Amino acid sequence: MALDARLRLGLAGLAPATPFFSGSSPNPGNLSFPLKPTSASLSSANAPAPLPIVVVGSANADIYVEVDRLPLVGETVAARAGRALAGGKGANQAACGGRLATGATYLVARVGDDANGRLLEGALADAGGVRLDRVARAPEAPSGHAVVMLMPDGQNSIIIVGGANMEGWATGVGPDELDLIRQAGVLLLQREIPDWVNVQVAQAAKDAGVPVILDAGGMDAPVPGELLNLVDIFSPNETELARLTGMPTETFEQISQAAGTCHKMGVKEVLVKLGSQGSALFIEGEKPIRQPIVPAAEVVDTTGAGDTFTSAFAVALVEGKPKKECMRFAAAAASLCVQVKGAIPSMPDRKSVMDLLESAQVEQV
Repeated sequence: MALDARLRLGLAGLAPATPFFSGSSPNPGNLSFPLKPTSASLSSANAPAPLPIVVVGSANADIYVEVDRLPLVGETVAARAGRALAGGKGANQAACGGRLATGATYLVARVGDDANGRLLEGALADAGGVRLDRVARAPEAPSGHAVVMLMPDGQNSIIIVGGANMEGWATGVGPDELDLIRQAGVLLLQREIPDWVNVQVAQAAKDAGVPVILDAGGMDAPVPGELLNLVDIFSPNETELARLTGMPTETFEQISQAAGTCHKMGVKEVLVKLGSQGSALFIEGEKPIRQPIVPAAEVVDTTGAGDTFTSAFAVALVEGKPKKECMRFAAAAASLCVQVKGAIPSMPDRKSVMDLLESAQVEQV
């Protein structure tokens, strides 16, 4: 079923889920802001709510250490500060969707029955807007965690430990979770959970006509062809694109050629995140759509910026916006993200994104 047809269906037939953790109800406070405000009423009481966004992916406890530089081999360096924050690509995308979407956003994930798991549950509940009743505890595996080494310019290096993200799925995704996915407006995936889980949920989405967006971040391994064939939009950054295609990505022409290789691998749309150079969407047989960054007042921490971009793009897509407008909305959200430390703490709310879009004069390339 085409995306525009699914958008007209609204939430009909979606059974309400029983909250699993406190704070898991859909976001009630930011339903009135359209992507492009008009002089008329900001919302229509008769308009159907957008179909839900479903994120299947990871949740990590991020151990942040702020360093002046990365240590050399065999060297020990002192950190200026350190703390534990909630993160993980799946949790990041869900938290962002919960803050930006006018409909419901669900996270399907696995955490350990440990202190880090409780940290993640609490942080996601406090983030607001994301439904957590599909987050389950895996008692035999520790929660996933990551070490984030943050440099003074806001750039980072990250090492992840899979834990429950990789070990907590047992026989896979349950029937209730698959039913939820079949009724979604979009399915968001990453590669910090097993590929076979991604294949299972992507197949369910594909069979139901639900668009699938796969963020390339996570495993340092080729993406299985079985998974790529189920993906509608593949979203790497330029480094991931180079690694997965074996091609250089230093110039836009090289990036275009690498995206063409992805098309040959079975993906019709490739959404490339280019850091300070913005982003580009390559649709097979069409001219690339380029989007510059929305400049940030100050870059404090780039952790979670790519997840924010992908999730914000999905939010606008579910709301039926043109692809160029989806990219502009995502660029504004990412700009706000990099101005705050931490992944989930940095996710912007919808009003902040709209205010930035109102004030920024962003030229479409």
